[in-house]
Amino acid sequence: MDAVLTFLSTPLGIALVALVIVAIAALVVVLLRSRSSTPQSQAGPVAHPELHKQLVLESEELGEFFARAGPQEEEHNDACAAESAATESASVQLEVPEPLPSRLQRLRSRLAGTGSFGRALLEVLARGDLKATDWEEIEETLLVADLGLEASDALIESLRSRVAVAGTSDPAQIRSFLAQELLALVGADMDRSLHLEQQEGEEKYPASVLVVGVNGTGKTTTVGKLARVLLAEGKSVLLGAADTFRAAAADQLQTWGERVGVEVVRSDREGADPASVAFEAVKEGTLRGVDVVLVDTAGRLQNKSTLMEELAKVKRVMEKQAPVAEVLLVLDATTGQNGLKQAEVFAEAVGVTGIVLTKLDGSAKGGIVVSVQQTLGVPVKFVGLGEGADDLAPFDPRGFVDSLLRD
Repeated sequence: MDAVLTFLSTPLGIALVALVIVAIAALVVVLLRSRSSTPQSQAGPVAHPELHKQLVLESEELGEFFARAGPQEEEHNDACAAESAATESASVQLEVPEPLPSRLQRLRSRLAGTGSFGRALLEVLARGDLKATDWEEIEETLLVADLGLEASDALIESLRSRVAVAGTSDPAQIRSFLAQELLALVGADMDRSLHLEQQEGEEKYPASVLVVGVNGTGKTTTVGKLARVLLAEGKSVLLGAADTFRAAAADQLQTWGERVGVEVVRSDREGADPASVAFEAVKEGTLRGVDVVLVDTAGRLQNKSTLMEELAKVKRVMEKQAPVAEVLLVLDATTGQNGLKQAEVFAEAVGVTGIVLTKLDGSAKGGIVVSVQQTLGVPVKFVGLGEGADDLAPFDPRGFVDSLLRD
């Protein structure tokens, strides 16, 4: 025992004792940690197995949610949405208005194919040696065609004189004389162009066109079709929906605009001041730098003085910015002499510069072209022969007469 104590008192003995103590302490720590961790690892899944499963599933779903909503994924989704919208937009094709040459050719063909007063005249002229009764029949045909009494008398007198001087009874030659006389009455030398020069001032103003007429003549449709004609000529167009009394008028004009990619200036309030809408249309056209502003107006009865005064106000308000380039009166060709009375009243109120004849399908009413021009002293500038979007074309006097007298 004394020997052990003596050894432990030496430096080597002291080091050995310290090493043993450290080893025991380390063993105790390991045993304690092992006991504290083993129950926890066994208790987790055993205590609430269903709750643990639910937590795991929720954790997975939450992870997927954050993965989907991450910044990179959101940017990707936005890019996909933009690409999809662009693709969808590109798939919506705007209508391309029909070029004017083919439009004119098609309208001439339609006019000739639907029957006209010219056909009735040719039936009489084909008899050759014309008698008094034949001339009376020709005059009656002209009157039924709304040529008017004065124009009919002048045509008959001139035609009879030429036939007598030529001493001919040849139907072909008489027909040639008739074509020349009709062309003279229609007015081949009248200026039928639209004067759409932009106005220069402090700013460059668009040429503004005011479209007027009575109810049921097809003004709004004519405005839409006229926009297509101008687009086919390479002009930029803005529409003004100044018909604020008819609920569907602005929507109808909007539809026409959307078909060819033309914007519409309109009021959100039904019954708004039409002059205000027309003013805003010209103002917006100036800001956008468009070539032409077409302004649609409400149909008005020509015998209502208050309505005609309001129409005159629309024009005056538009002219506070720049002169109105054209005032087009839309007339239904089938209304005959009543249409001439309408034309006179509108001309007094707003100074009509041109006529648009709708429903000129050649059904024995072609004479209205002559009578309305003689009544107002202004030319027929456009004619419509159908319901199609491109069934409106500049009036061609020679083509009109040729179509009337075509076999």
